[in-house]
Amino acid sequence: CQEVITLPIYENYSPIYSKGEIETVLKERLDWITFFSGSAVTNFYEHLERYELELGDEKLAVIGPSTNEVLEKYGSVATIMANPNSGNKKDINMFRTRRLRNNPAIRNLVRETTLSVNDFIYPLFIEEKPGLKNEIKSMPGIYRYSLDRISEELDEVVELGIQSVILFAIPLEKDEIGSEAMNENGIIPQAIRFIKKNYPQLYVISDICFCEYTDHGHCGIIHNNDVDNDPTLLNLNKQVIAHAKAGVDMVAPSGMMDGTVASLRYTQIPIMGYSVKYASAFYGPFRDAADSAPSFGDRRTYQMDPANRSEAIREATIDIEEGADIIMVKPALSYLDIIRDLKNNFDVPIAAYNVSGEYAMLKAAGKNGWIDEERVMMEKLMSIKRAGADIIITYHAKEAARVLNRG
Repeated sequence: CQEVITLPIYENYSPIYSKGEIETVLKERLDWITFFSGSAVTNFYEHLERYELELGDEKLAVIGPSTNEVLEKYGSVATIMANPNSGNKKDINMFRTRRLRNNPAIRNLVRETTLSVNDFIYPLFIEEKPGLKNEIKSMPGIYRYSLDRISEELDEVVELGIQSVILFAIPLEKDEIGSEAMNENGIIPQAIRFIKKNYPQLYVISDICFCEYTDHGHCGIIHNNDVDNDPTLLNLNKQVIAHAKAGVDMVAPSGMMDGTVASLRYTQIPIMGYSVKYASAFYGPFRDAADSAPSFGDRRTYQMDPANRSEAIREATIDIEEGADIIMVKPALSYLDIIRDLKNNFDVPIAAYNVSGEYAMLKAAGKNGWIDEERVMMEKLMSIKRAGADIIITYHAKEAARVLNRG
């Protein structure tokens, strides 16, 4: 058994030892000097410097890397390090993140993002022709319904606990200015009245735009081969009035006309602005669903450039200042960074539209057996929520509700 000499010299108990006391310790023919803290190293070497003393052949030991770093500053090297993983070096036992993934209970307890059926808005396509239920070929599982058959869909929506729907029209008549959009007895006002009467628990949102109603497929009045912004605003107001009289709960102007929200803010009906809507190729299947593909050109003069990020903040800021209650990003999946930017910059609810192309790609991959369709669907929706969306407009709403309801 070797004798151990203890010299209290650490930071919060560091008396000034006399030269004789230090010399007495060093004359003991020490085999080892062990330091238990960086402050012990500092105070010990300060005593050596004060009395101009030097170490002999003693071997040095330290408790860990942080103590050794202090020792090295004095030109010494430890022969033994008691715990190489302690201190500033990450101890593998201190940073085992898998401990919180051990079983479903703990994973649920620490989960940062959760999905709920309440997060979803389900899109409905309503045809003016009677007796119809037509599946949209590019969107398997999604149908265009006539008003006399829409209950088939609404019964299931209510049963699944989905509380909100957004309505899109397929009218019988189309013309140059989209006159049918302003018809107080048009297909959407009829649908609003029907739903509010028969399904009062549903929150009904109407899309406010002209692309489904114009014979050219653009989102307003055409002048010099482009949409004429301000005359289009006048017609948008007429469309909102028609929907408001029918009892709509919220309007969602989607045409990306400058000044839209301000022009509608005379009403107390909530407005969900399509504030950040990109000129995206992901809308293809929707244009099949709503017969709304442009007959000439494209929509890049009024929808946003997919390359732009800062512009999204400007667009959202304008809509909020004009009185939007909710701001939206569309599409969702390829624009998660934009959703997060809006979440970080604004304190209003944020919606994200999980658009038709995003839906169709998943369906095609699932049909071919390339992916686990259900798991990918839920992961996709979770990623949109995690990015910062409070509300998700999605064609997956019914399928996702079934999964969530299973628990």
